[in-house]
Amino acid sequence: MVNALILVIHLIVSITLIVLILLHSGRGGGLSDMFGGSMGGSMAGSTVVERNLDRITVVTAVIFAFTTILLALRLK
Repeated sequence: MVNALILVIHLIVSITLIVLILLHSGRGGGLSDMFGGSMGGSMAGSTVVERNLDRITVVTAVIFAFTTILLALRLK
């Protein structure tokens, strides 16, 4: 029962992590251009948005790592 709950959380976090990584702007702009990333300096909040996206991505990655370790220990 607990393994199933951890697995569901792990799947949700992994899909969220994929989406968040795709939202980051790369060399060519990436998918973040769709959400206002291409406005650059004209929009004062764009750096705040990028910073918040970075923070959310890091927190999601930590949760992903934690659930991966939990699953590895529980399924041993």
